[in-house]
Amino acid sequence: MDVVLRESEGNGRPRLITAQGTLDDRALAARIGHLVEWMTKMDIRRVASRLDNGPSWFVLDMAIRETGGVHVPLPMFFSDAQVLHALANSGAQCVVTSRDDAMPPGVEALTGFLDGERLACWRAQVDEAAAPVLPHRTGCITYTSGTTGRPRGVCLDAHTLFGVAGSLVDAAAAIAPRRHLCLMPLATLLENVAGLYAALLADAEIALPSLSEIGYTGATGLDVPTLLRCLHRYQPESVILVPQLLLALVMAAEQGAPLPASLRYIAVGGGRVGPGLLARARVLGLPVFEGYGLTECGSVVCLNRPGATRDGSVGQALPHADVSIVDGEICVEGARALGYLGGDPLEEGPLRTGDLGYRDDEGFVYITGRRKNVFITAFGRNVSPEWVESELLAHPAIAQVVVWGEGQADNVAVLVPRRPDVDDAQIMRALGEVNAGLPDYARVARFVRAAPFSADAGLMTANGRPRRAAILDRYQADVDACYRLIPNVSPSGVTA
Repeated sequence: MDVVLRESEGNGRPRLITAQGTLDDRALAARIGHLVEWMTKMDIRRVASRLDNGPSWFVLDMAIRETGGVHVPLPMFFSDAQVLHALANSGAQCVVTSRDDAMPPGVEALTGFLDGERLACWRAQVDEAAAPVLPHRTGCITYTSGTTGRPRGVCLDAHTLFGVAGSLVDAAAAIAPRRHLCLMPLATLLENVAGLYAALLADAEIALPSLSEIGYTGATGLDVPTLLRCLHRYQPESVILVPQLLLALVMAAEQGAPLPASLRYIAVGGGRVGPGLLARARVLGLPVFEGYGLTECGSVVCLNRPGATRDGSVGQALPHADVSIVDGEICVEGARALGYLGGDPLEEGPLRTGDLGYRDDEGFVYITGRRKNVFITAFGRNVSPEWVESELLAHPAIAQVVVWGEGQADNVAVLVPRRPDVDDAQIMRALGEVNAGLPDYARVARFVRAAPFSADAGLMTANGRPRRAAILDRYQADVDACYRLIPNVSPSGVTA
C-alpha cells in the first residue's frame, strides 16, 4: 500500500515530533525509501520488530507497507518465551531492534544495521521452507494475549487497518485534532491504527516520545508526574488512553495538577470505563469519548464522538462496522481479520465477540461484561465482574482488583491497594463507599489483599488485563479462608 506523505511540498512542516527534534515528510520519505531498497534487495517479506516508540518504528512500518510485506510488532514487555513463540509462530525472517539493544531471543546472528545505523537487524532462527502459510493479503500479525501466557497471532491486511483509521478520522472531523500524542506502545493495535495511522490520514502532527519519557516502567507501571510532564512538553490536541491512564490523569487533576489546555479529544478504550470515572472527568472539563473494539475487527468498532455521545455507552458503530445483538452477545460484521495463525479460521457471518451488551433505539451500544466471566451467586443472580471492578478501580484506594462470587452468598475482591500504606480499615471504607452505589447482589462483602498483579508473574495479559483464572488460583487458599469468616464489609455499603 502506498503511503502518501507531503514530501513533494517541501514546506518543512513537522510530521513527527520527538525529544530530539522534528522530522518532516521529506526526511521521513528518504529514510523509508532506504529501508524499502534494503527489503527489496534482501527479499525480506516478514519482519518482526521489538522497538520502543519513536521515528524508527514509524519508518520501519511504513517501509513494510510500501513493499507489501508483513510486520510482526512485538511489545517491548513480551517475555523471552512469548517472543520465541511469536517468531516461530509467524515465520518472521528477521527481528529489528534498536542498535543499542541486546541480542533478542530466537535469532542466530546480527546481519547489519539499518535506518542510518539506528536499527539492528538480526536473522531469525526459522526454517523458511517450514514457515506457516499466511492468509492472502496479510500485512500485519498482531498478538493478542488470550487466556494463557502464549499470545495468539491475528492476521490483518493493510487495507482494513487504514479503512478503520479513515473511519476514525471522520468520527473526529468536528474537532479535527492537529497534533496527536502517542501514549501507548505502537506495538498495540489501538495506538497503531487509531493513533498513528489516523493521524497520518488526517495530515496531523504526531508526537512520538519514548515509553520511558511517557512514564512507563515495565508492562504495567506508570510514573504519573513523568506522564504529566510529557503532556505539557508536547501540548497534544488528541490522545488515546486506557481506563487506568484516564484514572491517573483524573486523580492528578483532582489533586490540583494542571493538565494542558490543548487537549480537545481524549479517546478511551481497551477496557470498561466506570460511569463514575467519566463523570469525574466531565467535572474537570476533560473531552473524553469512550469507544470499543477488538483485534479481530481491526481495532475500533464503536465510538462516542462530538455531537453523538451517551453516558454509559461505547458509542455508535463506525461506518466500517455493523453491530447486532444475538442472545445478549455483541456481534460485528464489516472490517475483520483474515484469520488466526495456526489454522484457526474466523467463523462465517457476524463475528461473535464474547462481550455482553445491548443497543438502544439510536444505535448506541452498551457493554455489560464478558460472557465467559459472568458468575452466578447463591441467590441465582448473574454478575458481570467487569462492571463491579470498573467502579472499584475508580476509587483512589484501589489499583488492581478481580471480583468473584460463583455459588456464594456474597462477593469477594482480590485486590491490590494503590499505595502500600493503605491499611485494611481504609480498604474497608473504600469498598463501603463503592458498595453504596451498587445493587445488593453486586456488592463486595469481603476482600483479600494481594501483591501487585504483573505479566511476569502470569497474572496479567500483555495489554494489562487481569488473568482471572490465574489470580483466583494463586489466591484460592486466601479466598477460601476469607469465606470461613464473617464478612469484613457490610453488604449495605457501611463498613463493619
